[in-house]
Amino acid sequence: MSNVFDDRQCTLGEGPMWHPERQQLFWFDILNKQLMTRENGTPKFWQFDECVSAAGWVNRNELMIASASKLFLFDLTNNTSTKLCDFEADNNVTRSNDGRADPKGGFWIGTMGYNAEPGAGSIYRFHKGELHRLFGDITISNAICFAPDGRTAYFADTATQKIQKIALDDDGWPVGTPEVFADLTQDDHNPDGAVVDSEGYLWNAQWGANRVARYAPDGSFVEEISLPASQISCPAFGGADLRTLFATSAAEGLNGEDEGKTYFAQTNVLGQAEHRVIL
Repeated sequence: MSNVFDDRQCTLGEGPMWHPERQQLFWFDILNKQLMTRENGTPKFWQFDECVSAAGWVNRNELMIASASKLFLFDLTNNTSTKLCDFEADNNVTRSNDGRADPKGGFWIGTMGYNAEPGAGSIYRFHKGELHRLFGDITISNAICFAPDGRTAYFADTATQKIQKIALDDDGWPVGTPEVFADLTQDDHNPDGAVVDSEGYLWNAQWGANRVARYAPDGSFVEEISLPASQISCPAFGGADLRTLFATSAAEGLNGEDEGKTYFAQTNVLGQAEHRVIL
């Protein structure tokens, strides 16, 4: 059973993140350049001058946010921004897309072309003040998430309809070559954002399929949560007991009243707390 958490219709809702210290969900409307939340049951947003798409929490009052041209620190109490580094600032074709903090305090963030230009995107890791490019030739970066033991990272290029996995070393850096975790081509599903629960199962939002699908650590399909919106974009676990699955969606190109809203569903599964970004 799913319910509406927030009924504002995002053109491109993305990047939900449950802040464990604030007990508060944050998410983005990328194309409207907004960071969104609810405080004491009241809708709230912050407006930026370029696309913003993903965040990690640094402390109670500061988020690290990825935008089209930079990674920056944002203070929720006084609304001030402090640039941490450029992020494809010299590339007008791309913007930030999916991202998530890893168990070692790093932050993985992907890019893509505004018009999904083939191969224009990459995936990076920001770690201890430095930004490093991990993978290139990606059309739509998505599904960045991590196993609870910190030994495996997942990501997808939505255009390939495959979720990949790669081993991580003790400092959280990729080792070896990515391999296919789940091939969705046969079912014609489009992998969007993803999150891993405390049991190591991956929950993947599937664009155009009205669902978040759960996969076992071996890549096999287990179950799905059906949602009213067609273009489900990203899930996140939250709530006081980390058993609530939130999911953003996108109204872009659609007219239905259910599209673009942010949903939640109660599960019997314990999620992982979002990892802190260590600057």
